[in-house]
Amino acid sequence: MIPLQLVAITLVGLGGLAVVTTRDPLRQVLVLGLYGLALAVLFVVFQAPDVAISELVVSSVAAPFIFLAALAKLRGRRRE
Repeated sequence: MIPLQLVAITLVGLGGLAVVTTRDPLRQVLVLGLYGLALAVLFVVFQAPDVAISELVVSSVAAPFIFLAALAKLRGRRRE
């Protein structure tokens, strides 16, 4: 295994730990987006660019947008 692969795997491991230990839902969504970016980098390092593009779109853009919309809706209901 080359050093770049080890760095990418370590980054993904630390990112997963950061997602789990974050308590505030808004911050957790943002950390989840960064975690998706780290996974996309990992897939590029392991020479899977098609999977990296899918991961980038789904986990760094689409999922955080959906989660943020749901959080905004829930916070709007609490105010009423």
